[in-house]
Amino acid sequence: MSGSITDTIARELGVKDIQVAAAVRLLDEGATVPFIARYRKEVTGGLDDTQLRELEKRLVYLRELEERREVVLAQIEEQGKLTKELAQAINAADTKQRLEDLYLPYKQKRRTKGQIAREAGLEPLARALMSDPSQDPTVRASEYLNPEAGIDDAAAALEGARAILAEEFAEDPELIGRLRDFLWNNGVLESEVVKGQEEAGAKFSDYFEYAEPIKRIPSHRALALLRARKERVVRLKLDVPTPEGGAHPCEAMVAEHFGIRDAGRPAIAGYGIWSATPGR
Repeated sequence: MSGSITDTIARELGVKDIQVAAAVRLLDEGATVPFIARYRKEVTGGLDDTQLRELEKRLVYLRELEERREVVLAQIEEQGKLTKELAQAINAADTKQRLEDLYLPYKQKRRTKGQIAREAGLEPLARALMSDPSQDPTVRASEYLNPEAGIDDAAAALEGARAILAEEFAEDPELIGRLRDFLWNNGVLESEVVKGQEEAGAKFSDYFEYAEPIKRIPSHRALALLRARKERVVRLKLDVPTPEGGAHPCEAMVAEHFGIRDAGRPAIAGYGIWSATPGR
């Protein structure tokens, strides 16, 4: 993130850096927002209660962001994977979510299907089929059998290759950001009652069959839905309208991002990937 925290807050509030710096000093000394707004106006250049509350909120957020940024940079550097371009992207991240999206591929996690597939030597298969979709996937996959790793046939090899690609798709920060924005603007949250829970979950009966655009759901209703799910009364699903006979919009976005299209070619069809999207 360019500039200091003080510069950023001053720009966001439309006030002078010196006003923000003065308010930050007072907050760090233990003064409360009401105290500063009432008794220290001459120090902050007249910042009012609303400005000071927003300043305090952003100060906490941006400081936490900077602390997390340092941790992320250090952990990726320890892995020997911190490139100049990645460091620039991390330093430019202006939200916690963007920072975590960039960190996701390097985050230590439990062994995944993709990792197991890589350990079984299936990454070259995934690369080969993506680079040349005209190949017969079953024939190519037969070259990567590894009974010791549980890869006994071409179907198992292709499943492993798919797991590798799916993991990479799910960890692409640009794609994740686009999908998140798309789902927020277009997603519909649906709930349905779990069979047999009608009586026990009667207090949640409003949500036994319910659907609403996610961005319009007020906080109290969101909390009720999450509680109903936690108590196993309802199931929740976030989806978007899909054209009849067409690709799911999110699948189409993934395919477009990675330049994938079906066009009847064996390798793409073998992956069950989408059609009617631009690319390879």
